[in-house]
Amino acid sequence: MTTNHRIALIPGDGIGAEVLPPAQQVLDVLGRRHGFTLSYTSYDDWSCERYLREGAMMPADGIDQLRDKDAILLGAVGYPGVPDHVSLWGLLIPIRRSFRQYVNLRPIRVFEGIDSPVHGARPGEVDFVVVRENVEGEYSEVGGRLNSGFPDEIAVQEAVFTRAGVTRVLDYAFKLASERGGRLTSATKSNGIVHTMPFWDQLVAERGTSFPQVEWDQEHIDALAAKFVLEPARFDVVVASNLFGDILSDLAAAVAGSIGIAPAANLNPEREFPSMFEPVHGSAPDIAGQGIANPLGAIWSAAMMLDHLGHPAAAKDITEAIGSVLAKTDIRTRDLGGTATTAEFTDKLIELL
Repeated sequence: MTTNHRIALIPGDGIGAEVLPPAQQVLDVLGRRHGFTLSYTSYDDWSCERYLREGAMMPADGIDQLRDKDAILLGAVGYPGVPDHVSLWGLLIPIRRSFRQYVNLRPIRVFEGIDSPVHGARPGEVDFVVVRENVEGEYSEVGGRLNSGFPDEIAVQEAVFTRAGVTRVLDYAFKLASERGGRLTSATKSNGIVHTMPFWDQLVAERGTSFPQVEWDQEHIDALAAKFVLEPARFDVVVASNLFGDILSDLAAAVAGSIGIAPAANLNPEREFPSMFEPVHGSAPDIAGQGIANPLGAIWSAAMMLDHLGHPAAAKDITEAIGSVLAKTDIRTRDLGGTATTAEFTDKLIELL
């Protein structure tokens, strides 16, 4: 019997609406090949435009509308005229937290055919994953502002690290490392952040004893950022708190050659709720509507979605096609130094599929 997956599509803002259709095209090709179907529900007006019109990024029952879906594919969030904290906390973060998507997974790979701006970051050598804690840490909602507008105005933001929250993301990262190269690096700053980071380090050491097959170490975030540039090939799995993981994964995507091709998965590993998949590149309002956006980030995110839904062979077909179009052709979108449109790039990738 053919498996059908219910997929929520949230184009969002800017180029989000331009990169999701290519991802759908690729998904449908793979569905026919591997014997599964995908039924899509599109939420076209969940966006900054809706916020400006109605005062909310999504309807009050938006989370309930997504609850019965198998996965969510997101385009981009953010647009001029709406503060970033409004758009993010109005859509992306409520979905992550309501559905306990506590793992943010970002693979980093230097493909043949893309020149990294970093000397020594060579294809076939740089291939690692950043595992970011995704629902607590530095991005908590605890805090506030006092005496607004006065000279003694104050803003307080509290970082919240729980044993349960840190342990579950560490277990995911250690397990992933045991299935990959057997190496894990923990990002910390326990020499300067005196409470939360020593607690993080303590839990890393505790959980490491349950994975004796994994060789692990820890690096202070400042030194780790430097080593991402100087020695990117040394890493396998990097686990980090919400803020550190956010920064490190964008740096790593730039090391790989372009943030425009970087994917991400917001995972609920227990599969009690739908997980969400998104390209990292943002809404890129400067090129929106021109048909020149790079669809690779969305297509690679779709591959991650298929892997999560139980179709690893189909996911591998996509990543191999991405590798082929970059290694064997000169078809490139403008962010990669070419002149191809979104449609031309997608057509070539599907041809190679």
